[in-house]
Amino acid sequence: MIGIICALKIEVDGLKALMENAAITKKAGLDFISGQIFEKDVVLLECGVGKVNAAVGTQIMIDLFHPEVIINSGIAGSLSKDLLIGDIVISSDCVEHDINCTALDEPRGQIWLPDEKRIDIPADEEVCAKLAECCQNLGAHVKIGRIATGDMFIVYKRQREFIALEFDALCCEMEGGAVGHVCYMNKVPFAILRSISDDFKFNKVENYEEFKQLAADRTIKALKKFIKMS
Repeated sequence: MIGIICALKIEVDGLKALMENAAITKKAGLDFISGQIFEKDVVLLECGVGKVNAAVGTQIMIDLFHPEVIINSGIAGSLSKDLLIGDIVISSDCVEHDINCTALDEPRGQIWLPDEKRIDIPADEEVCAKLAECCQNLGAHVKIGRIATGDMFIVYKRQREFIALEFDALCCEMEGGAVGHVCYMNKVPFAILRSISDDFKFNKVENYEEFKQLAADRTIKALKKFIKMS
């Protein structure tokens, strides 16, 4: 089974419309929609915005549906002048840029697990390569690299510059790192697929609202191809 987790309704609607034999499982206020897309078993989740929502949804999905792979898909803000609106980033790994224990002389972004400390959470290389293949011919520039997650909507250029420099990340968003964190702890392969909804410049909310549908449409097209290939 393929698990797909998105924050927003517009990011899952295109896949829900294709699902056959759909069944809804409710847990913790979330709707897990399972069925078949292109004759492949898929479970979809609109988790809501932010790391806690994403983490809760990911753990429940793993516990109830035991997916072979989980993909977090959606939109993101660019941290690179080379990534423009509609371009696509696929995770080589992910970080949580809002973790800050520097007062304890620990590096910014370091995750404290029971048996290790680490900053980066590696995505599954095979899944990322397949997603990259699925993103060809979408009319967008595609890059594989680090994705930064935090519980804040990044608006100002100076914020983007800081995260890009500190973590060498290509884009920022609010769920992928939490999905990756939970998958890593459960030893479930994962990848993050993001399309740029706002570029490297200062972006008003109006810019994000204008371009988020374009960006979401591109990730949905890529996921359709991924499901067919799986």
